[in-house]
Amino acid sequence: MANVIVWNKHSYEAKVRERLGTPTTWRDVLNVKFSNNRTITGSYMSTEPSVQTGTRGTAYTYQDATLTEEVLTISLYKNLPIFIDEADRFQQTYLGAMEIAEFQGEKISEYLETQMLAQHANWTDFGVTDLANTGVDDTSQITVSPANIDDIIRAIKRKQNENNLVNKAVKFGRYIIWRAEDFEMLEAFVQANGFNTADMALKNGIAVEKAFHYMGVDHYLSNSHTANHVMAGVKKCVDLGILSGTWGKVKFVEEPNNVSGLGVPSRVDYGWNVPAQLTEATQDINVA
Repeated sequence: MANVIVWNKHSYEAKVRERLGTPTTWRDVLNVKFSNNRTITGSYMSTEPSVQTGTRGTAYTYQDATLTEEVLTISLYKNLPIFIDEADRFQQTYLGAMEIAEFQGEKISEYLETQMLAQHANWTDFGVTDLANTGVDDTSQITVSPANIDDIIRAIKRKQNENNLVNKAVKFGRYIIWRAEDFEMLEAFVQANGFNTADMALKNGIAVEKAFHYMGVDHYLSNSHTANHVMAGVKKCVDLGILSGTWGKVKFVEEPNNVSGLGVPSRVDYGWNVPAQLTEATQDINVA
């Protein structure tokens, strides 16, 4: 008698969700909002009243305040359908099925990270004159090196501080998502400077699995940047909306399009928003 291993659909979906729930850069730095609504509406004070000088016994004057609507729309959609031939389906082991499920989760998570880093046109530019503190919102490219990477970190923090982001930075933290070549420069600088930190970096290198905290900033590594752009900022200042109803869900379609086998599609519905009052909180570091 032959043994047949049948996939457990609940286990498959659980494995997809497990991988989607694994800590990633985009989950750490973005303000992720899960919702089944198409639009998530907020507001910010676009016209602020100012403090008046008062005179005892004299009437005061009311000032106007304007609230402007801020809308995050979940309307973008990507799908990852996988087809398993009927024979392969039964010859595949349970472990192999879980590997395919994990792959689906990984690919969707990687796609969101790539899309996050592709949003640089919506951030505030940071270039050579920002680094030198001789100008602002510059698009001229910085050549990152072990000699200036600490200057870049300090200048990024200075620009955030000048834009009154200290309280948010204290609450949520600061971050920079480096390219691999930049991360190498950071490791060289850390190994060359300091005492305990330098010794640990010389012994073990610096961690890339999760944020490396140095100079008051969480440093991440990604290979998904758009060319010549690095992302930095204060955490939780860019909104990512994700549709709860389709997130981590998997459908099992028997004989899709009259082809013998099993269709296994999973999808993500999402949308982006950089709140108008927080545009200075996310910086587009223009790099060579």
